[in-house]
Amino acid sequence: MPLSLSSHSPPPSLAHHRSFLLPSTPLRDPLLLFFPSKTLNLISKPPPLSITCRRSDYFGSPPPPPRLSSRAPPPPQESPTSSFAGGQSPRVFVGYSIYKGKAALTVEPRAPEFAPLDSGAYKVSKEGFVLLQFAPAVGTRQYDWNRKQVFSLSVAEIGTIISLGVKDSCEFFHDPFKGRSEEGKIRKVLKAEPLPDGTGHFFNLSVQNRLVNVDESIYIPVTKAEFAVLNSAFNFILPYLLGWHAFANAITPENTIQSNNLRSGPESEWGR
Repeated sequence: MPLSLSSHSPPPSLAHHRSFLLPSTPLRDPLLLFFPSKTLNLISKPPPLSITCRRSDYFGSPPPPPRLSSRAPPPPQESPTSSFAGGQSPRVFVGYSIYKGKAALTVEPRAPEFAPLDSGAYKVSKEGFVLLQFAPAVGTRQYDWNRKQVFSLSVAEIGTIISLGVKDSCEFFHDPFKGRSEEGKIRKVLKAEPLPDGTGHFFNLSVQNRLVNVDESIYIPVTKAEFAVLNSAFNFILPYLLGWHAFANAITPENTIQSNNLRSGPESEWGR
């Protein structure tokens, strides 16, 4: 039986769903026949990924950039050694101590004294000195500072000690009442002699005080190393005892011009 092709209309049930089975416009994607468009959007177009940095939650926010200020920076703080007479800097106490079996020796510098002038300047009224304090031992590393004896080294005497060689010796005599009615009642003699083995010097202070009936002699050996420390400290502090540091700190262009104008002919060699 020969086959014939003819056009038949679809059944009513299929005609009702014609718009679903056979869309009027051709579909670009066959999946649209089985999945809604929203579902396909989730399948074919995944949401974009995003990355959030949480470093600030653990390490804190970075500090703000420094602000520029039109104000001038604060001036540097003045050190205690930068002022001279009339300054308000706090006082500083220093010293060097030597402890031995029979005595202890403490060395402390004392500053010079300044006197004001009518011009507003200052002059050295009294040179500084180095105070030696000898204390006898009363036990193992125990010293009786109530029985201490003191001796003040002048600038010239400091220079003598600095110039001592390994085999050199020196002797200083002090009378606090020299030129007064009590002269001779207190006698102090300080001797510095080399040790026999050449390992240092021997310091001996003898004090005779008739006012309180005291006659005492305290001696202490000073090694080469300790003597070197003393000489180094003496060399450093000597200009300060003379007050030359105050003069150096006061050197400014203005002060130099004023001082040069005050000089007269015979008093200034370079003014001739």
